[in-house]
Amino acid sequence: MSDRQVEIAIDAMGGENSPFKVLKGAEIFLQKEKETKVVFFGNEEQISHIIKQNKLNIFNFEVVNTRDIITDEDNVNTILRSKKNSSIYKGLEYAKNNLNAGFVSSGSTAAIMVLSRLHMGMIEGIDRPAICSLVPNKKNYSLMLDLGANVIVSGSNLFQFALMGYCYFSIINKNKKPKLGILNIGTENNKGLEFLQEAADLIQSSFLKDYYIGFIEPNKITSGNCDIIISDGYTGNIMLKSAEGISNFITSNLKEIFNKSLINKISYKLIEKDLNILKNQVNPDIYNGATLIGLNGISVKSHGNANPIAFSHALSQCHKFIKQELNMQIIKSIKNL
Repeated sequence: MSDRQVEIAIDAMGGENSPFKVLKGAEIFLQKEKETKVVFFGNEEQISHIIKQNKLNIFNFEVVNTRDIITDEDNVNTILRSKKNSSIYKGLEYAKNNLNAGFVSSGSTAAIMVLSRLHMGMIEGIDRPAICSLVPNKKNYSLMLDLGANVIVSGSNLFQFALMGYCYFSIINKNKKPKLGILNIGTENNKGLEFLQEAADLIQSSFLKDYYIGFIEPNKITSGNCDIIISDGYTGNIMLKSAEGISNFITSNLKEIFNKSLINKISYKLIEKDLNILKNQVNPDIYNGATLIGLNGISVKSHGNANPIAFSHALSQCHKFIKQELNMQIIKSIKNL
């Protein structure tokens, strides 16, 4: 990419415990990426007060005051017509109009989806954006998309998701030949809905055939045997939320067990090191930051309940995509089909 400074437009108002968690997350991020400029969009008075009150060490930044607030209850028409001075709207507008810039928000997923597509448009050859994120597995991590952007898809959409997933994985793990699979109810070639069969045929008719391992069942996602997992948004979102719920259930029950008695507390101390390793492997904070891949720009969605550390990881994801020109790699791959 060019030597121009990387800029990240940040929605300071979206999600729980904002703007504090956003500002604190930016402070953590800037400790590593000191040359990056950050532009906060939101209530200027509130943002300035929190920075001063908490003595946050944030530098190389700008604040753009916005008045409108987008809520989860706002419909598409309201977002497009009545919330043009919101932090999401103005932040995405800035990211689109500035070279080497991206956008990060913990706000409404629907608003980010609609406004990202409005301002940035789609990469030529890609019909729909997909929500793409890393998910932990036994070996390291896998890449999964779509996680909720598209409830209804065609085989062609899934093929495009596979293409974009391949480009994304090539950025984050350049030294590995990835294995690509389609999420399905069985591994047999005749299993699954028609659009899954169509996607498999399209993949096997392209250069992606060298990476394709077939259908993958949900219980194999954490095995580490598949690096890029393709799904429609409905199935992917249910899969993701089910995994998060089960993980929280197990974690909370383990805490109760180890606090139950003195013997249990001693047992915890004996295996504390191994438990911390496990905790770090499945820590959702380090996987925070799902990109809306396929847009003609960089837009990253953070969890609404992300803490400052998790939000800093979302900023790091955005920075990586800008520096390594994710969109250009997708465009080149499409041209080479």
